[in-house]
Amino acid sequence: MTIRFGPAGLGGVKEAVSNLEEYARLGLKACEISFTYGAYIKKEEDALMIREAAERLGIKLSIHAHYWINLNSEDSEKIEKSKERILECCKVGTWLGAYRIVFHPGFYGKMEKEETYENIKKAIIEIQEKMKEEIYTPKLAPETTGKVNVFGSYEEISRLCEETGCEFCIDFAHILAREKDYNFDKVLTKFNRSEKMHIHFSGIEYGEKGEKHHKKTTEGELKELISNLPKDKDITIINESPECLNDSVLGLKVYSR
Repeated sequence: MTIRFGPAGLGGVKEAVSNLEEYARLGLKACEISFTYGAYIKKEEDALMIREAAERLGIKLSIHAHYWINLNSEDSEKIEKSKERILECCKVGTWLGAYRIVFHPGFYGKMEKEETYENIKKAIIEIQEKMKEEIYTPKLAPETTGKVNVFGSYEEISRLCEETGCEFCIDFAHILAREKDYNFDKVLTKFNRSEKMHIHFSGIEYGEKGEKHHKKTTEGELKELISNLPKDKDITIINESPECLNDSVLGLKVYSR
């Protein structure tokens, strides 16, 4: 089993290389670049500089796409804009050598769950067709979501993988918030077909309707996660807590023991 730990965040372009060097010094081998408020790396030359540093340091890069993505809106223009944002991440991700584009697929809104699923599936297939035309290299990774009224249960994400050939991001904090249980066995069995697992993990506050906010990850939570992971997979664990760098280092320490 190979497990890479890393934070959700790289910082700005100017400090990106020095941040990667610090992550490597701490023993971290992954980093998810947050485009959640927009794809802030605009120039190919900047992306290639970051890519060279990540490859030199042995750090695997991924991207978290914009928060304002909804592939199930009643407004077709919003769906097209969402697809454009994901494709922008795919373009920059290709420059960066990123291997996954993580995104929250959409909302149920007033639609039934099955209609929502079919709309999101259709949009993902259309994005993949455009990615093939443009020769974009990352894989799409729709993420399990943490609120009960938002599309993204682990069953829905697993079904998308089976029916579109996309990859996935398992956010166990979101699953805990949504299901009131990590459901490690059930979830990992659903995604067992893949040799590479992209996982988000952190502490989380939640209520009846699901996720409220992420919080610091405890050592006990990390032990529980690591002890339940399969032994025959290539696994990347991205921490999204408010102390994501420190919590990534803690995860590495727990795993190393």
